[in-house]
Amino acid sequence: MNDQTNLFIKPVSKPSLKPNNPNFSSGPCSKRPGYDVNQLKIDTLGRSHRSALGKETLAKVCDDTAHILDLPEGYRVGLVPASDTGAVEMTLWSMLGARGVDVLSWESFGKGWATDIVNQLKLDNVNCYEADYGLLPDFTQVDFNNDVVFTWNGTTSGVKVSNGDWIDENRAGLTICDATSAVFAMELPWEKLDVVTFSWQKVLGGEGAHGMLILSPRAVERLESYTPPWPLPKIFRMTKNGKLNEAIFRGATINTPSMLCVADYLDALNWVSDMGGVKAAINKSAANLAVVENFVADNDWINFLAVEATTISNTSICLTLKAEPAQIKEMVSLLGSEGVAFDIGAYRDAPAGIRIWGGATVEATDLEALMPWMSWAYQQVVKNV
Repeated sequence: MNDQTNLFIKPVSKPSLKPNNPNFSSGPCSKRPGYDVNQLKIDTLGRSHRSALGKETLAKVCDDTAHILDLPEGYRVGLVPASDTGAVEMTLWSMLGARGVDVLSWESFGKGWATDIVNQLKLDNVNCYEADYGLLPDFTQVDFNNDVVFTWNGTTSGVKVSNGDWIDENRAGLTICDATSAVFAMELPWEKLDVVTFSWQKVLGGEGAHGMLILSPRAVERLESYTPPWPLPKIFRMTKNGKLNEAIFRGATINTPSMLCVADYLDALNWVSDMGGVKAAINKSAANLAVVENFVADNDWINFLAVEATTISNTSICLTLKAEPAQIKEMVSLLGSEGVAFDIGAYRDAPAGIRIWGGATVEATDLEALMPWMSWAYQQVVKNV
């Protein structure tokens, strides 16, 4: 949004109060409040991940995740390589091809999955339903006789799926959901989701390089009844002798994980539990969004990239400004140099703007402190308009 005609800029003095934590990156995201690496339980460091202690700790990762998320009976949780990307890729390469595929995309990561399905897997029966940044595709087009691949929250567009009402309970295909910036921050209809992927570095502020894969019984049935016609590398293989390799979902990882990152993740899970569980984390993120909503309502030079209010993300909060891209870049740089907000520029493939992380590891008080700085920085870069 670059129209600066008749733009009124309220005079703003340079604020004195700064956020206690200026880390508003959308990934890796801010560590939880009170985080102290020296408080991590690190008895697994220097030990084999296949030792009794290692296996027990990795099993705890799977069990605690399932418990805190309150997953339905029969859902499996596994720790896999290569972050959320690895979890999605091993799903696409292991499960797709049994029936047609509908791919929904409205930002860069969803488009990336569509590209992999069409250009790398080269599947024939594929329908790609796209929408521009700020919008969602028409969900009524989806054929649930096909497998359906989609993101729950568009991390680079700030547009989320508001609910799961559009998903057919009697679907024949699988629903494969990249929920990396939604898990622990948004209500998910687990019974309607057959594969869910996420990474620690998003809502929980964990470390990178590890992915989490959640499978419904229907997804397990697909793995055990269908063998794709293409070869699978070792890190994608989830079956052994035609059956699900259950060991993966009990902590026997496909390759060696970082036990330090594992300790960091378990610390984050304990924090969520102590906070009051997933519902408390969701409420905290919603309160963060409310701070930004109030600011947007009071200032006509800034708006959400999401067109519909019900689809505004409460984690990756994407904003458009009445300014040129170069001015926005200057504003982001200014806020960083002042030490009040780091890494808040829009994603490289997204429209020029600002992206502020609002997940539960961010404090509302820090967002409240940031907002006046946003006004001040905007005034600085558009002062000659």
